[in-house]
Amino acid sequence: MQNTQQTQPDAVQGRSVLVTGGTRGIGLAIAREFLAAGDRVAVTYRSGEVPEGMLGVKADVTDASSIDAAFTEVEAAHGPVEVLVANAGITRDTLLLRMSEEDFTDVVDTNLTGAFRVIKRASKGMIRLRRGRVVLISSVVGLYGSPGQVNYAASKAGLIGIARSLTRELGSRGITANVVAPGFINTDMTRALPEQTQKDYLGSIPAGRFAEPEEVAKVVRWISGDEAAYISGAVIPVDGGLGMGH
Repeated sequence: MQNTQQTQPDAVQGRSVLVTGGTRGIGLAIAREFLAAGDRVAVTYRSGEVPEGMLGVKADVTDASSIDAAFTEVEAAHGPVEVLVANAGITRDTLLLRMSEEDFTDVVDTNLTGAFRVIKRASKGMIRLRRGRVVLISSVVGLYGSPGQVNYAASKAGLIGIARSLTRELGSRGITANVVAPGFINTDMTRALPEQTQKDYLGSIPAGRFAEPEEVAKVVRWISGDEAAYISGAVIPVDGGLGMGH
């Protein structure tokens, strides 16, 4: 039965989906969105609990051998990964003159090189299947910039170059690569900010509110579906108008 699912058209539910960093925040909302649609969902994580109904695989995106082991486990359980959502990321915010080289390289290695590692591993199966969806979770900061986030902005901007190069390299194989760039999202991290900081952020958003994680997840699900099969190399903002297409 598993082999039958692997050879079905992209539009049919039940695809093998992998979301990196999928046990909390935006990643968890994305994983739940695919699960609700009937897909077979696996999530990578480093600690904590795996949500019910999902396959949890421990993985460190800064370690290629760890990624390979995780993919091998997912492939054994769900078949080759057909939809990859590269969501895992970290921040080390501080002003440029205080930012250490380690602060910079650690963020880039996780957010940007980590995405490269998982995409490279996923592409092997996608090329054999002659279909696949790669979605990179960037940020409005990658386009708009933000003080104290030189490292984070650089890593998130780099994802756009990866997606567009992948589109040119693998587009003829039925593989798309797109970027979703969230703005300020109503997560635990945002709620932990001082009240005045939250008000300042809200004042800069034309929509006048933070997004819910589910609003990002629905866009990711759509760009991964058959309806968006002719979209590749795109950057889709989910930011309430904050970036205005930057």
